[in-house]
Amino acid sequence: MTRKLGLVLGSGSARGWAHIGVIRALAEAGHVPDLVVGCSIGAFVAAAHANGDLDKLEQWVTRLAWKDVLSLLDVSFSGGLIKGDKLVDFFSRNFVDHEIARLDLPFACVATDLASGREIWLREGSVVEAVRASIALPGLFTPVERNGKLLVDGGLVNPVPVSLARAMDAEVVIAVDLGSDIVGSALRRSDVDAEDNGDAASWSKRLLHSVGLRRNGNGSGDASPSMVSVLTTSIHIMQSRIARSRLAGEPADVLLAPRLGHLALMDYHRGAEAIEEGRAAVQRMLPAIEHALSS
Repeated sequence: MTRKLGLVLGSGSARGWAHIGVIRALAEAGHVPDLVVGCSIGAFVAAAHANGDLDKLEQWVTRLAWKDVLSLLDVSFSGGLIKGDKLVDFFSRNFVDHEIARLDLPFACVATDLASGREIWLREGSVVEAVRASIALPGLFTPVERNGKLLVDGGLVNPVPVSLARAMDAEVVIAVDLGSDIVGSALRRSDVDAEDNGDAASWSKRLLHSVGLRRNGNGSGDASPSMVSVLTTSIHIMQSRIARSRLAGEPADVLLAPRLGHLALMDYHRGAEAIEEGRAAVQRMLPAIEHALSS
């Protein structure tokens, strides 16, 4: 008898593109999930997969360049640096724009109630609205109002929501933890150095450096973390600790840990690398996956 397989995709900003590789490798091994849940970037990928849009998402991700990432940013000075309207509009136009109940696969995601700190499970209503709430990283994205509550990133309370998959009757849970090697590797210099020649491309790179890492102005080449980099990295360190605690009490049957320490949290333009490491993580754990599904 086939056991119901739940796939849990964890939070982790740009490292979340590894989830695409995980889904691909599982399918190639003959293991297609019966339900998928996610948190933050994991919710983004999970929703696209649940709607049958993974091919389209992968094509978009692997073609992303610095300027494309920049074009999705809309600066705000209230509640967060980025409103998120452009990202949500792009997502709804190109991937999913309907109710959760209409998805091809059962899907749910996690957000956090900003007022009470409670974990909120989003299992009905608008897909786009649910994903937007789940990815609302405090300080970076503005909160989302839903049913009278202000919601922010679910990674604050449950970065790898195994408990949600269990609540949806998953008998075997494969979970992806993107934060296993984040501590000590998050504040790295970007591999792309922008020449300060005043053109649009260089300006875009400098702006993205300010979101992630920027160089000191003294010409020494030392990396100086920006305010946003310090903020987001601190949040992700916190989330990695929370994930370890939650996973200890609510373990997955198989935990995948892609090795993504070389990627900065805002390296959305390096999707091909993340996807390949997602594939590799499945290959490393394939015997454990086969055992869990056959037990």
